[in-house]
Amino acid sequence: MELVLALAIGVLAASGVWLLLRPRTFQVIIGLTLISYAVNLFIFCIGGLRTGADPVLREGADIAQYTDPLPQALVLTAIVISFATTALFLVVLLASRGLTGNDHVDGKDGTP
Repeated sequence: MELVLALAIGVLAASGVWLLLRPRTFQVIIGLTLISYAVNLFIFCIGGLRTGADPVLREGADIAQYTDPLPQALVLTAIVISFATTALFLVVLLASRGLTGNDHVDGKDGTP
């Protein structure tokens, strides 16, 4: 399970970095989103991976057998913040495209 999750985080981060280096603004926004997903998965995994464990503490149970709820709360907050940030970036992208007529990161068209 850890190997699959590590591969997923690596693929998301690598795809996000590759898209960040693209010349179009929309691709940069999608790259930032993929990197935020990779970071969210990483933070979520820091809390510990437990399968088949009870979500609620029982009386007299060993606390080491449960996952840490703090990373889960942090990831939930990060998902909401990244959604709002992505929406803001898309509005800025549409405004920039309307003003300049293209969606290149540097504001120049690719044709010489």
